[in-house]
Amino acid sequence: MVALTVNPPRTRRPSARNDGNFGLGKRSHLLDAGGYVTLIFAVLVMSVPLIWMVFASFKQPNELYSMPLQWLPESFDGANYAHVAQTLPIGRLFLNSVMLTVVGAGLKVILGLTCAYALVFIEFPYKKIMFTIVLFTLLVPQQITIIPNYTLVSQLGWLNTYQGILVPGLASAFGTFLFRQHFLSLPGSVLEAASLDGAGHWRRLWAFVVPMSYPTISAVLLVSLVAEWNDYLWPFLVIDNAEMMTLPLGLTLLQNVDGMNNWGVLMAATVLVTLPMLVVFLVLQRRLVAGLTAGAVTG
Repeated sequence: MVALTVNPPRTRRPSARNDGNFGLGKRSHLLDAGGYVTLIFAVLVMSVPLIWMVFASFKQPNELYSMPLQWLPESFDGANYAHVAQTLPIGRLFLNSVMLTVVGAGLKVILGLTCAYALVFIEFPYKKIMFTIVLFTLLVPQQITIIPNYTLVSQLGWLNTYQGILVPGLASAFGTFLFRQHFLSLPGSVLEAASLDGAGHWRRLWAFVVPMSYPTISAVLLVSLVAEWNDYLWPFLVIDNAEMMTLPLGLTLLQNVDGMNNWGVLMAATVLVTLPMLVVFLVLQRRLVAGLTAGAVTG
């Protein structure tokens, strides 16, 4: 008889390549976990002051100074908000803020669109030098231009006027730069076809370029709205009439009336100033990232 020998099955050892992949996967998971932890920490750092501000707006003075720290108010009473409405002409301040914000942000977007269109689609001498000057203005802090702007506005007789608040800040180098980078990524064939059909620059801008640029327009509009709404230093210098003040200036007016001790009322007024822009940001947040990254890889 012939004896049959059956070899036992060999156990396959993991190769070095598989060990390497396992190590890479483990490191990747650790990096992901570290990223989530960092993100959560950053969100807490940014959101805790806002949460405290909202809770403090419903608190009475004895609750604000209580030890140990008391996060939630004993009752969500709107007495602080009622005090703000009685002390300040809140309706007038709100209308001033809305009007100046909408007009200022709208003009910034229009000027940025037209300037960027000229820098990309119109040939004229020293175009690159002009764009370099626009970029250079991004490096100049706003505080440096306050004194010459104030002198000019004063000589024009624009103190305590809406144009004195709006005109010095209408030029938006950031919007011009962002629009230019986005326009460089647009398909040139569309504009060439429009030009062959007899469309001029004005029609090409509003009928073709603008519809293809909605995400970027939304991003520039949102940044401009926030900047105009929160602007404090320049209106504080050129306005001293309570009927023409904006909501941020109203906080200073409230401090002058109630002093610095009534923090619950000040927190309630701060919530009223912050809430409108928070709503606008939540509405436009999806377009913000798309607009800021449009044309990012275009030189």
